[in-house]
Amino acid sequence: MSANLPLEAWYQGRVLCFGHRGASYDAPMNTIRAFELAADYGADGVELDVMFSRDGQVVVIHDETIDGTTDGHGRVADFTLAELKALDAGRFKGEAFAGERIPTLDEVFEAVGKRLLVNVELKGLSFRADGLEARVAEIIRRHGMAERVIISSFNPMRLRRFRQAAPGIPIGFLHEDSVPAHLRLLSRALLLGVSTEADHPDQRMVSAAYVVEQHRQNRRVNVWVANDPDRMTALCEMGVDLIMSDRPDVLRKVLDSRA
Repeated sequence: MSANLPLEAWYQGRVLCFGHRGASYDAPMNTIRAFELAADYGADGVELDVMFSRDGQVVVIHDETIDGTTDGHGRVADFTLAELKALDAGRFKGEAFAGERIPTLDEVFEAVGKRLLVNVELKGLSFRADGLEARVAEIIRRHGMAERVIISSFNPMRLRRFRQAAPGIPIGFLHEDSVPAHLRLLSRALLLGVSTEADHPDQRMVSAAYVVEQHRQNRRVNVWVANDPDRMTALCEMGVDLIMSDRPDVLRKVLDSRA
């Protein structure tokens, strides 16, 4: 496979271990505690999700609403950063995590950017530009993370705009088999002319032939989300390049046993 931006320096002939939203099986997803725990477990990197707060700050949270992971209610986009910071983003996982806060992307890079590679997923399915891509690119540059990140999204227009904002940072298209085939083809069509360094499929879509075809097109195959050790092993045997798991400690053991 030919060299492709900074991404190729990551793999070095091995399958990478990424904590999906951090070590989210054991700690509150998308919190500093979850990311630090993933690092302690020996993960190579973490995957996280970003969107704007009402006042234009880049916050790390998966859902469009705060209901599922905090003690608040409503849409993330309707709250300022200060209001989001007042919420408890840990107690839903247990009293031991009470007081965890929704982090900003800046705070995550400051906490674990030197320890971990980071997959930043750009949330939001609207094709309308909102400035998130340029803002994330600026944060990456400010923290010197350009060679330690990959950007992913289900939204092909976000990837197009990010490539324009930061041509030297790798991108990967996210997709899953629950999306109708014609919509997946439309998304691929919207990416015509934009090279993607990686493919980010739902692991249930992947076969050995799938991996071969993506590699033929010079794309790394970074799959999500595998939590079962037998499935992790099977994915490795198919030739995938990176596995995202809620249980990076389990994945680390599987990968180490194959080394």
